[in-house]
Amino acid sequence: MKEIAEILLGLPYVERVTISILPVLFAITVHEAAHGWAAKQLGDPTAERLGRLTLNPLKHIDPVGTVLLPLVLIMLKAGFLFGWAKPVPITVQNLRRPKRDMVLVAVAGPGANLLMAVFWGVIVKLGVSVASTGFMFGEAMQYMGLVGIFINILLMVFNLLPIPPLDGGRVAVGLLPGPWAWRLSRIEPYGIFIVLGLLLTGVLWMLVGPASELFVRMIAMLVGLSA
Repeated sequence: MKEIAEILLGLPYVERVTISILPVLFAITVHEAAHGWAAKQLGDPTAERLGRLTLNPLKHIDPVGTVLLPLVLIMLKAGFLFGWAKPVPITVQNLRRPKRDMVLVAVAGPGANLLMAVFWGVIVKLGVSVASTGFMFGEAMQYMGLVGIFINILLMVFNLLPIPPLDGGRVAVGLLPGPWAWRLSRIEPYGIFIVLGLLLTGVLWMLVGPASELFVRMIAMLVGLSA
């Protein structure tokens, strides 16, 4: 991950922003749509009924979490980015087996990010081949693919942290015995503050970094790229 970050930070600012738009929008959009799709398969049509079962990023963007907060952090040169998308609504009572099915719905988002990271790995591989022919877009494909790998792996690993309301928190609530699940679920109103605290103290990267590095190397091996 650090190697990818160094490569991307070496690009001019405008170029870095331009190649990041598509991968970031897809990472957020497909993640949220995957939750809605999984819920529909398991008996809950709420997301589809509200128009959230779509790849239109405008349906998933949260004005504060997806736009305003990241822009403010960039303008303040905070040294880190933080944000969120609009959660897909799920009616737990509609699920056929609520406790089990909520685990599957929660896992669907990070699972979609993993698949997208592999897709962007293939784009990097194709970009290398295209660049070797002298075609001008080969290098852009490589950089865009690196952004795609970076953002999707980060989103996947971050969301799997066992802190409600993150996906990993919902998975943990679904897997833990009743009393423990209830205790963990009570953390949800304070989850965002816990995450912010971990971020500001540097602990968040200590939790997310090693797993992210491992997944990036696995994807590099899978698609035949140099680690």
